[in-house]
Amino acid sequence: MLTPQNLPLRAAKFTFLLSPPHLLQLKLWNKYRVSNIPSLIFIDASTGKVVCRNGLLVIRDDPEGLEFPWGPKPFSEVVAGPLLRNNGQTLDSNALEGSHVGVYFSAHWCPPCRSLTRVLVESYRKIKEAGQKFEILFVSADRSEDSFKQYFSEMPWVAVPYADEARRSRLNRLYGIQGIPTLIVLDSKGDVITRQGRVEVLNDIECREFPWHPKPVLELTDSNAVQLNEGPCLVLFVDSEDDGESEAAKQLIQPIAEKIIAKYKAKEEEAPLLFFVAGEDDMTDSLRDYTNLPEAAPLLTILDMSARAKYVMDVEEITPEIVEAFVSDFLADKLKPEPI
Repeated sequence: MLTPQNLPLRAAKFTFLLSPPHLLQLKLWNKYRVSNIPSLIFIDASTGKVVCRNGLLVIRDDPEGLEFPWGPKPFSEVVAGPLLRNNGQTLDSNALEGSHVGVYFSAHWCPPCRSLTRVLVESYRKIKEAGQKFEILFVSADRSEDSFKQYFSEMPWVAVPYADEARRSRLNRLYGIQGIPTLIVLDSKGDVITRQGRVEVLNDIECREFPWHPKPVLELTDSNAVQLNEGPCLVLFVDSEDDGESEAAKQLIQPIAEKIIAKYKAKEEEAPLLFFVAGEDDMTDSLRDYTNLPEAAPLLTILDMSARAKYVMDVEEITPEIVEAFVSDFLADKLKPEPI
């Protein structure tokens, strides 16, 4: 078995993150987007870059450390092998080459998965009818082959065979899957376009924005509010449901969001903040109530749900300079949090 005592010496380059967070450890949770425990993340300590997000699957699948150092592999290599259609037909994974691919982690026992699948079937049909080269790969988390077969019978796309548990596990490891349903959208080269395929499909029923390249600033909705749990989020609350007000707010913070995203992308790291504009609706009212925010608008906030902390700037006018200073102070740990 793989233990700290018999790890290869090269393992000294790794940092191991485990157990619930306290104080400064919350920053590590946010940095590495940990949403479940226990979690084990392998990091190259010399660069700080993530080697593998699903360390628990690694030590389960490779207890002798034969695949050490468990770095990421290309999608084409991980997925290599036969795939299934629900009529029993098989095809080789190289049939995916040259297409956008949605890697769909889902299971029949999961009600949100079944709801998403119904929407995704229609999205898949619309995208194919529009002449786009697109395929979906179902990676099952079902608890039996019978459940897999029943669920897969509803799907018009391809799947990794249920019996190929090793390949299903490797795909989970590749994308650091922490919950289902998850839809990862890849470009034709196998690189990730978005990990938020679920949100994109639900927000873009007509698939007009396929393949859903990420936007720097999102308008907060019922379907994307789940992203508030993924780490610190800047949320600018505005005082009107009018589209013009929301659009002006997005234009105000977009250059700052783009600057932050580009800075961290250059370091091959995820941005430390997500950016939202929130109008006036029942969901926004619920968020204000839950986080005990004042009714003022415009209201500039950073919400960190995992740390149960908020940072609030209540001023009469929000300018780009105010937003940029607020973000800079947050990233430099100069702001004092208030409890949620």
